Amino acid sequence: MALPIRDQVKYWGLAALILMLLLWLMGNVLLPFVVGGAMAYFLDPVADRLERAGLSRTGATVVIGLAAVLLMILLVLSIIPTLVNQLAALVNAAPDIVKRLESFLMDQFPQLADSTSTMRQTLSSIGKAIQERGGELANGLLSSAMGIVSMVVFLLVVPVVAFYMLLDWDPMVSRVDALLPRDHAPVVRRLAREVDTVLAGFLRGQVMVCLVLGTYYAVALMIAGLQFGLIVGAIAGAITFIPYVGALVGGALAIGLALFQFWGDWLSIGIVAAIFALGQFLEGNVLTPKLVGKSVGLHPVWLLLALSVFGSLFGFVGMLVAVPVAAVIGVVVRFAVERYQTSLLFTGQGGQVPAQRPAQTVVSVPMTPLPPAEGDRG
Repeated sequence: MALPIRDQVKYWGLAALILMLLLWLMGNVLLPFVVGGAMAYFLDPVADRLERAGLSRTGATVVIGLAAVLLMILLVLSIIPTLVNQLAALVNAAPDIVKRLESFLMDQFPQLADSTSTMRQTLSSIGKAIQERGGELANGLLSSAMGIVSMVVFLLVVPVVAFYMLLDWDPMVSRVDALLPRDHAPVVRRLAREVDTVLAGFLRGQVMVCLVLGTYYAVALMIAGLQFGLIVGAIAGAITFIPYVGALVGGALAIGLALFQFWGDWLSIGIVAAIFALGQFLEGNVLTPKLVGKSVGLHPVWLLLALSVFGSLFGFVGMLVAVPVAAVIGVVVRFAVERYQTSLLFTGQGGQVPAQRPAQTVVSVPMTPLPPAEGDRG
């Protein structure tokens, strides 16, 4: 006899609470394992394709690992130092940018020449704040993930976890499937397939969109002659997964720097603006439909809510698991709505639509005139 639904809800709810408690208490320790698992999940389709091409699972995992090591070496030797230098230069140039903005505003609005003006004092404080806090901000941006655990442990544990999880991915999935409750195994498998479809469409696709857009913005802005084009492109590409935020932040930063660098050269400023306009067109009409798809089931507002809630509750680890958890919740909610629409609560009448009464046929009877009354007869 199956376990009563009330008991099932109690046990599974308790398991979910324990999992969230462990995530909250051990988030710092779990970070390398979460990142390693995410990398293994991301690379599993690549390993499957290499297996279909004739390699063993071990050989496919080794090939992927070597390619990842070569890519990391390339990034460390070529791109990352340039990013760090441009970020430091941008922070140092911020006070000069603010001074130029202050001069421009004073020329346009002479009333700002008053040193007691609120706007004048605000502009003066902005440059000082950026210069004082800029270094801390840059360090925080560069080491936010690495500051949760030591850099050495992170760099050592993540590749090892990713390698072994990628090597044993299919056996792990089979073991988990063997542990599913037999009564609910078909439904759980169906929901797991839907979650995988959502994550494959969104997570893997969105990472590719971020990489393509970040590369495009960085290369195009450097060709246009923008001084900090590489760091602006990297910032815009990295936060593209947050709907509209990447384009707004990157575009505002790029156009602001272009106004500072090319003031008076409206053609160059227009080129920078056109680069982001073209990037948005490519993202909305080419990249996202092709790489992400339109049926992944993650609405931008739902994604923003998940990132905000999990980030505030569990920190950086929460932001990493926000998208998968949002996908799971979305699939479960759609499944619940589907069950609701087939339940008695929704249909009523025992689940059957009440039969329509047949239309009554109106028979036309000819009217016979009544005989006249006695007093009316002539």
